[in-house]
Parts: sequence; structure tokens; C-alpha cells
Amino acid sequence: MDIQFARHRRLRQTPNMRALVRENRLTTDDLIYPIFVAEGQNIKREIPSMPGIYNLSLDHLEEEMNEVVSLGIKSVLLFGIPVEKDECGMQAYHDHGIVQEATRYIKEKFPEVIVIADTCLCEYTSHGHCGVIENGQVLNDASLELLVQTAVSQAKAGADIIAPSNMMDGFVAAIRAGLDEAGFEYVPIMSYAVKYASAFYGPFRDAADSTPQFGDRKAYQMDPANRMEALREAESDLMEGADFIIVKPGMPYLDIVRDVKNNINLPIVIYNVSGEYSMVKAASQNGWIDEERIVMEMLLGMKRAGCDLIITYHAKDAARWLRN
Repeated sequence: MDIQFARHRRLRQTPNMRALVRENRLTTDDLIYPIFVAEGQNIKREIPSMPGIYNLSLDHLEEEMNEVVSLGIKSVLLFGIPVEKDECGMQAYHDHGIVQEATRYIKEKFPEVIVIADTCLCEYTSHGHCGVIENGQVLNDASLELLVQTAVSQAKAGADIIAPSNMMDGFVAAIRAGLDEAGFEYVPIMSYAVKYASAFYGPFRDAADSTPQFGDRKAYQMDPANRMEALREAESDLMEGADFIIVKPGMPYLDIVRDVKNNINLPIVIYNVSGEYSMVKAASQNGWIDEERIVMEMLLGMKRAGCDLIITYHAKDAARWLRN
């Protein structure tokens, strides 16, 4: 019988053959691990909605970092949980704020680790919004001044990368100018350029105690229905001096990752956010899924979509599985 057709299965017959032709690979170099650092002492508080993730005080940070380093993870992203909050989020830009102190600690004990400082106000403000409030509105330009102070204080503490996540217009330009003026022209900016107003952030707000006390963040974070707007945001941050572009959340926005990758010539970072993590953990704990296979497939899907780096709460588990 003379039938002509392609035999694609020839390249799938054995594990080594599949590895030989694999198009995308995940390594520990791709992973950025978020850490929630809390003011106080002897705090190791598991986040109820994020099994395996903790709020940690500085006296527990060495144990966490030893594990991170032993797994080959080279980058961490720091979020701060202050004791005191106020209308302007003063602890975000205080020279001895919790992120600043954690940064100094890590750079002293683990100097080879890349410390990325989340640069926002929402964890530090009493109202939970990402900027200065006046008459119930978040003020863009007044917020920029505080974000610049925050970025400079983080750079002074030794942060390797500044990661502004507030979605104020012009935040990259303002922070770049502020860093340069303060003598930190070689500190790069990892911009949360494309950050959607997503329901997938719920567990993070539980972890960081940053739920808005009124309204929501839809006036400054992006509408999940929009695609072309993501390119406008990314292009603006590129022109303003960003060195990395973050797309957040991850799994529901892989089409956006690919669009940004095709149009922006910078390293692209995806944030595999708390809600995505918690859904996998809940399904795994119920025995509904194979957690390892699901997580590794998700992370590979993000790489395939075009991201260069992945911020993920699964980083430690993924690093262990990559060793097997």
C-alpha cells in the first residue's frame, strides 16, 4: 500500500530521543523565588491560603536562604510586611524598613544571590492602595515621588534589581532618573509593565495584608479584556529605561507574554502568581492531580510562551524536581 505521510512519532520513541529534540528547557537559572519578610522576631507563619509559603522574620531568613542556595536558585524577590502602616507608606522608603534590612542581611550572608526588591506602597499603606490618596483617588504624580524614595533606599541597602509594581504612569522614568541621580545608574529596573487587575492575586493579599480598604485597583491596573494595551504599556517602559519587562499574572496571560516577547527586545519575566500556586496546591492536597507533573508542565508552558524568567512560589519544589 503506497501511502505518503509524515512520521512525526520517529522523534518521540525514547526519553533520550525526546530530550534530543526538545525545544524549550527549564533550569534553576530561570527561577525567581518570592519571600515575604516580616518585621518582628521568631516569626515563621505559614500563609493559610498558600501552603508551604511563610511570613518570615529576619531571624528565620538564614534558614530559608540556605535552602534556596542549596537548591541552586540564584534570585529572590523580597516583599515586606511592616508592623506599622500609615497613609503614605513611610516604612516602604525608610532606610531601616524591613525590605532594606532583609536586603542588607542577604547581601552580607549570601552575596552571590541576586536580590530583587519589590518597589510598591500597598503593603505599607493603611488603606492598601499603591499610592497617595486624595478624595478617594490614587494620585499618580505625588505617588511617583514616594516610589523614587523607596527605590533609592532599596538600592542603598544593596538591592541588585529594583522591581516597581505599582502601575503608576511614568514610574519607570521617575525611578530611573532618581536612581541615576543618587549614583545607582547600574542598578537595573525590572518593571511590572503589564500588570492586570486580576482575581488571581487573592492569596498574596492574605500573605502581605495588602487588601485595599476601599474600592479596588482597576483604575491603575489593566483590564483583563485588553491585549493591545499591554504592548503600549511595555513600549512605554522600554522607552523610559526598563531593563526587564514583567507580565503578571502568568497562566491566563500566556498570549500576552508571546505578544510582548515578539515586540520588545528585553528579557521577559512572567509572574506565576499566588492564586495560580494555591489552586495547584489545593488540587494536589485533595489528590486530584500529580503536583510535580502539573507544575513542571505549567512552567515549561511559560517558557514556551516566550518568557525568559519565572517568578514562582513553586521555585523550591521545581528546583528539587529538576535534580531528579
